[in-house]
Amino acid sequence: MTGPSESTGPLWLREEEGRQVAFTAGLGTPPAVYGERVIGRGGRQWRRWDPTRSKLGAAVVKGWDDPLPRVGERWLYLGAATGTTASHVADLVGPSGAVYAVERSLRPFTRLLANAEHYPNLLPILADARTPGRFVGDVPIVDGLYLDIAQPDQLEIALTNAAWFLRDRGALLFAVKTASMGRERSPQHHLQDVVQRLESMFEVRSSLSLEPMHRRHFLVGARRGAPARPRSGALTPRRPVGRPGRRPR
Repeated sequence: MTGPSESTGPLWLREEEGRQVAFTAGLGTPPAVYGERVIGRGGRQWRRWDPTRSKLGAAVVKGWDDPLPRVGERWLYLGAATGTTASHVADLVGPSGAVYAVERSLRPFTRLLANAEHYPNLLPILADARTPGRFVGDVPIVDGLYLDIAQPDQLEIALTNAAWFLRDRGALLFAVKTASMGRERSPQHHLQDVVQRLESMFEVRSSLSLEPMHRRHFLVGARRGAPARPRSGALTPRRPVGRPGRRPR
């Protein structure tokens, strides 16, 4: 693949030593977030997307291309941790887009805040993804939802937040952590269950094993279809006011 030029989009794939390697055009100043390699070329600073540190990065180097965050879109990121993958998503949506990054644990959130100081479109929110009503005023209707949460109820968290925030035909990227769902069933059985239950609200487009970089992990991609009937005990969906997110004070 040829090198990037001024007109190249925010994602760059190239071969290095016989392997596919991904870079995103760094939006932050400085662009590096977690010690990743940065290449200056084509008038841009390109950040290497480490597939061992990012489930989405692993999927991209394995050939994933749909759905992906795109320039100008707004994404809700659940389980942002310190912002490793969230910062690459921020690169992909560019300065005209936004990433609303939800993290509930204070220690990684502190680092997420520090990283967001260099990323104008990365908006940290200290909250539990299980209770979207508590951050509804900080998140508008979004074009995409990314979920990376190591909890047994990760599927319910995805469905609930999609009902609150994801627009019709909006994209879902779900990093399914089957080990968190219990080891009494195989990873493939957990994946099948996730896909079947998502089909109540989504058109599931693709799934991909993230082995060997992330054991017992899959990425599932889907588009929201007709809203499903609310499950018993589920939060009642409410469309929040579509105003920009606010940084926590």
